[in-house]
Amino acid sequence: MKFLAMPWLELAFAVALGGSLIVVIFRDPDRAFRWKLAFSGASFACAVLAWLSFSMGTPAELIRASSPQGWLFGRQVFRLDELNAPLVPAIALVHLMTGLATARTHMRRFSFSWSLAAESIRLASFSCIEAWPLIGLLAISTVPPWIELLNRRRPTRVYLLHMALFVGLLVVGWGAVELSGGRSGIAPWWATVPLLLAILVRCGTVPAHCWVTDWFEHASPGIALLYATPLTGVYAAVRLVFPIAPSWVLTSIGLLSLFTAVYAAGMATVQLETRRFFAHLFLSHSSLVLVGLELDSEISLTGSFCLWFSVILSLGGFGLTLRALEARFGRLSLTAYHGLYEHSPTLAVGFLLTGLATVGFPFTLGFISTELLVDGAVEASPYVGIAVVTAAALNGIAVVRAYFLLFTGARHVSTVSLGLGLRERIAILTLAALILGGGLFPQPGVLSRERAAEEVLALRRKHREVEGRAEKLKAIPPR
Repeated sequence: MKFLAMPWLELAFAVALGGSLIVVIFRDPDRAFRWKLAFSGASFACAVLAWLSFSMGTPAELIRASSPQGWLFGRQVFRLDELNAPLVPAIALVHLMTGLATARTHMRRFSFSWSLAAESIRLASFSCIEAWPLIGLLAISTVPPWIELLNRRRPTRVYLLHMALFVGLLVVGWGAVELSGGRSGIAPWWATVPLLLAILVRCGTVPAHCWVTDWFEHASPGIALLYATPLTGVYAAVRLVFPIAPSWVLTSIGLLSLFTAVYAAGMATVQLETRRFFAHLFLSHSSLVLVGLELDSEISLTGSFCLWFSVILSLGGFGLTLRALEARFGRLSLTAYHGLYEHSPTLAVGFLLTGLATVGFPFTLGFISTELLVDGAVEASPYVGIAVVTAAALNGIAVVRAYFLLFTGARHVSTVSLGLGLRERIAILTLAALILGGGLFPQPGVLSRERAAEEVLALRRKHREVEGRAEKLKAIPPR
């Protein structure tokens, strides 16, 4: 018990931050790579131990006694609950697998130091439960991607404008919430609208989606993948908007996200280049998670949280297969058949498995997630259910189309071996095993996400009750 009571959560992002400061001194890419893996592995181990500590019910008093740094001004800032407990180790795992799968041709272009710094900020953000520290971490998290673009001498204007708008709206919105007293009840519309707009910008909802395609176009594949797949905007929505927003704000997010999900899925089916195809696939899935979130029912919220976890692993694995392809062949077009299956059948199988998992293929982690989300959408409205099914079907068509164009239909001639290396094979197969394991034995994951949905809905009901009591007091005439 004392072992699990150690501050593993804080150690998870402290180790990554310390590793970032150490790795930066190494000029040899191979040496930097080995140290990066060591620090990412240690951070992942700490995240898993923090999850185990939470799952086994370690008393909060013991953790507080050994973790004073997690408490500021008498309030706990970093802790795990039903929502973020499985997300933190999943994000740490994707960082570890992305580092492990880095090919030698990408080592000089992949910044190990900035990757560790971003991992530390991301783990701290997903561990944060207080509003202003979370907003500060979300603002800081936009800096490493900007520096990544600067180091690669890529245009930064589109990214910078959108992230500045996102941070500005968050600060203005939460400041307005506190001024209106909305932290204890349902906040007024003029306070929640800036928060609504901030979430839509960060999640890439139409028409504020151009920064996502621009980001995937110009960033290195590994950094782009790590910045996108955790769905940080969804976490901000759950922590900052969902408990206090009026119902019409949630409905607005849901409708705009539903349109974005269908639009991005349709765009994914006609893309002519793999990076833009992946960007639109990501946009569609992040929007589907928001759709389930804003339907405001237990089954839809459970489906949304299940899909969120599934997207982190399946889109992470899918992105790694595309990254491995690009390491060997450069940027591939989707205008002709490449016939790459014979050179790397393992990569082809991994591509198809992780891609189909994102769209809810049976016996994968995404199947039960999509099923729950569709059930919740149909329960809310048949038209919403039809739209969700349409987006999932279009995403499936896009994935299968990309598979046929990349791996079949022609014979690719090469004088060197283009198969997967051992490290890439381990990374992709590890994520594939988790995807299949979650699909074959979904019950523990679904129960965990159901408890998270109940916890979040209970918090929203609490805010509604406070607001109802305040309205009753206002209605009592003065004596």
